[in-house]
Amino acid sequence: MIPIELISKLAVENKARIIYLVIDGLGGLPSEDGKTELEFASTPELDKLAGDSICGLSIPVSFGITPGSGPGHLSLFGYDPLKYEIGRGALSAAGIGFYQEKNDLAVRINFATLDSAGRVSDRRAGRISTTRAARLCRLLEEGLDLKEIKVFIRSVKEHRGVVIFRGKKLSDRITDSDPQISGVSPLAVKAKEKSAQATAKMVNQFLSKVKKILKDEKPANMILMRGFAKAPHLPQMKALYKLNPAVIAGYPMYKGIARLMGMEVLKTGENMAGEFETLEKNFSRFNFFFVHIKGTDSAGEDGDFKRKVKVIEEVDGYIAGLRALNPEVLVVAGDHSTPAALKLHSWHPSPFLLHSKWCRRDEVRSFSEKDCLRGGLGLFSALDIMPLVLANAGKLKKLGA
Repeated sequence: MIPIELISKLAVENKARIIYLVIDGLGGLPSEDGKTELEFASTPELDKLAGDSICGLSIPVSFGITPGSGPGHLSLFGYDPLKYEIGRGALSAAGIGFYQEKNDLAVRINFATLDSAGRVSDRRAGRISTTRAARLCRLLEEGLDLKEIKVFIRSVKEHRGVVIFRGKKLSDRITDSDPQISGVSPLAVKAKEKSAQATAKMVNQFLSKVKKILKDEKPANMILMRGFAKAPHLPQMKALYKLNPAVIAGYPMYKGIARLMGMEVLKTGENMAGEFETLEKNFSRFNFFFVHIKGTDSAGEDGDFKRKVKVIEEVDGYIAGLRALNPEVLVVAGDHSTPAALKLHSWHPSPFLLHSKWCRRDEVRSFSEKDCLRGGLGLFSALDIMPLVLANAGKLKKLGA
């Protein structure tokens, strides 16, 4: 792993363009017929691209470590997730363009369903609509009074939202209320250190009031909290890599992490067609494009193998168009694996390919987990992707004399 500071010293500016297509939760596990979602899907264009590329399986953090979306994406862009830790709340706030002040405490929320015994029966409340979630956010914000703490509650997408607490001496050293499984009660928020006890007490009081306000709502009769975070400060990609970067994403959180890295957020449609249309329209304006596909991850988390296959096949339909833009470097990667069999993110390495004029093409002829393992990159750290990308774009000078 090359330190990001060294990459920055070697980076040079040129006109070469890079497309970074991130298929969220791309990796999978075999179903009953022995094939993963990617292996089951019909992907003639991805297979053709793999045959003209160098391939491998990328490890987001380390062997056996299951990454959240934040760490998974940080690694893809060369930021060590163990050094640059960003809480989910800060990503969610940035994703909707909410400016988090220095002392603000942000946390991502899910609207969820509790059964009559107070246990979580659906962590996502049936993926209620964004419109409905926005109404519930307004209901909560208008009905809550925490005395010296100001509370902002905003809808993000579908069942997802974000809460920002504004007050003095708030700490992010507290635990989540989201148990991340069904069949159990939401967790009490606890302090990880003595200085956070007052914040933990305040948040538990807040959750108690939320439960009373939402008790008659169906199906979203509670919220689950995950990823308490203060505002982060990341080195900016423009300065680090001498790039003019942009993000094209439908889901706010990924706009958030890109915004924190210094990428320009491009307005786009929420479906896949809109994202690729935005890329084509703006291709002359930037030299680095992060294009994010969310549907694979959502399908995996829902345990919907067939839907994940369908999303992968839809992506395949746009690959020829990407190649026609003739970028100097084209990357297809996943931030982590989300096997439908597990209904969760997992620790399994993710398929990866890099296409450029200068890459050493390997013997891979099909874009899948098994085939990528036999690729020229084999198993490798996702932190090595950015140096590879920059080198293939002619954007890294020689080290030393």
